[in-house]
Amino acid sequence: MSLPTLDNRFDDRRTIDHTLRSVQEAVRAQSYFMAGGQILKEVFQSVSGCGTIALNDFCQSWNDMPVDTYMGDRGVYRRRRHATYRVSNDHRIQKLPHRPHYQTVNYNHLNGGVERHFDPIPDTVADGAVLRALLHFASSVFSALDPVPSWYVEVHQFRIEAVEHGGKPTPEGAHRDGVSFVLMVLIDRHNVTGGETTVYSLSGVPLADFTLQKRFDIALVNDEKVVHGVSPVFPTDGNNVAYRDVLVITFRAERGVREEGACP
Repeated sequence: MSLPTLDNRFDDRRTIDHTLRSVQEAVRAQSYFMAGGQILKEVFQSVSGCGTIALNDFCQSWNDMPVDTYMGDRGVYRRRRHATYRVSNDHRIQKLPHRPHYQTVNYNHLNGGVERHFDPIPDTVADGAVLRALLHFASSVFSALDPVPSWYVEVHQFRIEAVEHGGKPTPEGAHRDGVSFVLMVLIDRHNVTGGETTVYSLSGVPLADFTLQKRFDIALVNDEKVVHGVSPVFPTDGNNVAYRDVLVITFRAERGVREEGACP
């Protein structure tokens, strides 16, 4: 399935506000949305500090990540880093002290149930204009759909190496993340096939399938209403390095009194 452009509504004559409203409407109507990189390119063009050099540096930061040592399938094909934020309904962004990532086994039967201590995203990336622009974009979409006071946000850099028997972007299979909303951004695909995203209803009926192919292609899902999964990636040429780089940002609504410093 090719990525839509919403009838070419995202052109240079339109404002970023119009773009945001269109994305909001799509997610509200069907609980998921996917599109080519033109949306984020428009976002970056509207933000100071997100020029070509900054974008290239941001994408190059995927090149030195450590291996994920928490894989329940004993795979060594996934590399990742992690950061957490609190984002208010009016899009104020606060980076939180580094902490472990945790999911219950209800949402991740393969790797859940333990605190997973990943390396932090470097400050130059975590505090940089590009990631801040992405957080602001996601907050602008999700806060319009659910105007909660604030969001607990986790940011994950992933590299899936396309090993001979398949590198798995979602080794736990089709799943929910246990949050409110998810933004997925393709950073790079190098020498790989596969990596098709499928969105399902909560009852398991396939709703859409598509492949993020080019830099800054995006997918957004309402994690409370749909399930998503990504097929394995395989090397096109087994004699050369092959990988798929993705940024995943999850937003979990904070509706009540929170305990500062607690590990969510």
